Amino acid sequence: MSLAQEKSTEGAERQGGGRRRLSRFSSRLLAEWKHLSLPLKDAHVIAAISGGADSVALLLALDELLRAERLCVSLTVAHLDHGLRASSGEDSLWVENLARRLGYAFELERVPVGERAGKAQDNLEQAARRTRYEFLSRASRNNGARIVLTAHTMDDQAETVLLRLLRGSGAEGLGGMEPVRALGEAPDVLLARPLLNWARRALTEEYCREREVDFRLDEMNEDEAFARVRVRRRLLPLMQGFNGRVVEALARTAQLLREDARALNELAAQLLEEARTSSADGKRGLSIKALMSAHFSLRRRALRLWLVEGRGDLRRLEMVHLMALERLLAGERGGRVVELPGGATVTRRKGCLFFHGKGVENEGERD
Repeated sequence: MSLAQEKSTEGAERQGGGRRRLSRFSSRLLAEWKHLSLPLKDAHVIAAISGGADSVALLLALDELLRAERLCVSLTVAHLDHGLRASSGEDSLWVENLARRLGYAFELERVPVGERAGKAQDNLEQAARRTRYEFLSRASRNNGARIVLTAHTMDDQAETVLLRLLRGSGAEGLGGMEPVRALGEAPDVLLARPLLNWARRALTEEYCREREVDFRLDEMNEDEAFARVRVRRRLLPLMQGFNGRVVEALARTAQLLREDARALNELAAQLLEEARTSSADGKRGLSIKALMSAHFSLRRRALRLWLVEGRGDLRRLEMVHLMALERLLAGERGGRVVELPGGATVTRRKGCLFFHGKGVENEGERD
């Protein structure tokens, strides 16, 4: 049924006093929305729409729920033009036209991600991801929104798990993407992925066809120069020869690992608080004795949490750096130093570890 036909049907149902019947896709979205405890009313929501089948299906299903009054929220469509393809401007215009046709506010930003990645000597995919979430944070602030939606599917989750497995990630990384998490450092804006736990890519394409709405194709999704594309086009089809439901299996494993990691992180946070101490000159550090009394797994997690506090993130931090910290803990001499990516360092002094930011000592910045 086309959009015009749906609006006509909707008007007839309203006059007849009937309640509009939902499609299977939007019904599942509503069920997941409730499962994730997202607000059903009195909220402003930002939907990140690239123009691909997954995000268009998310927008169309939200539109269906709003017109059926199963959701009563304000919706703004947000689109970031990465400037990575000659056709990216056409994608932006296409998404804007769809948003306007459906009757929703539209927010657009253009950022030359390629130039940005080059200046920062960063991986293009990582730079694009970071730029996208920075844009969504700005869009949420500009609109007073507390919920930001992305259209990651179960296929995206499976690809993420395999990529992290190939990099040698632990349980934290193998847990994949969270269905709901804080968008940035501030916990008052949530990033939600309401398709992640149930929607397959084929299902989003089917729903777009059912609604008679086209979607954009990104040629970069076919470029095997990108590791994610190689996983999608080569590795996953090979694994499906062993398990036809490997995507679901990987997503289920990720969920189990996230639950385990959450419990371990709570214990690590307790250890971190127990280890906090101050030197005679007032510098905040960590007691080596307290850290060494814990199991190495919890100790490593506590150190990761501590480094996030000091650095702001774990970007470019690898296992080799955590192993260096372990050796620093096991040593007996003070005055030793571990250098971290970005210029920060950790030193051992008088039975404590101290974090030093790039050019600035900032042990006392956080409680």
